[in-house]
Amino acid sequence: MALENVWIRTLGDGLVRADQIIGISNHRTPSVTGKPGRWLLTVALPVPTGSGSADGWGLTNLHRTLVQTDQEVAGAPDRLARLLAQLAAVDTAGVITATPCGPDRSDVRFEFSRFDAEVPPAAEPQAEQAVPDVVGVR
Repeated sequence: MALENVWIRTLGDGLVRADQIIGISNHRTPSVTGKPGRWLLTVALPVPTGSGSADGWGLTNLHRTLVQTDQEVAGAPDRLARLLAQLAAVDTAGVITATPCGPDRSDVRFEFSRFDAEVPPAAEPQAEQAVPDVVGVR
């Protein structure tokens, strides 16, 4: 089974196809005068990106932020990986959204919204190509 029909909503870059993800991590941003550092849950994509400094040029994979929290959510990468494995096993289609939650934004909730199984009338396939109804996970 694959995840080519499962998408993950990023904080500011739209949707990322789940089967393109090669890593999940969280890290703290540096604090800036007047603003505390934040924790970012990110996914890595197999696209090289570089940045330079006086010390040289560095290459890494492209990272996309899914959610920003005030405190570290240590189990979030594992929970997202588990959800992706569960969705791959049921072969479904839809969008995963990560949302900070808890009284102090110290946790992340992952919600999966399954695409509707109905096809719009204008794009309805012929009888022999009918799209089967899939069971969603929420």
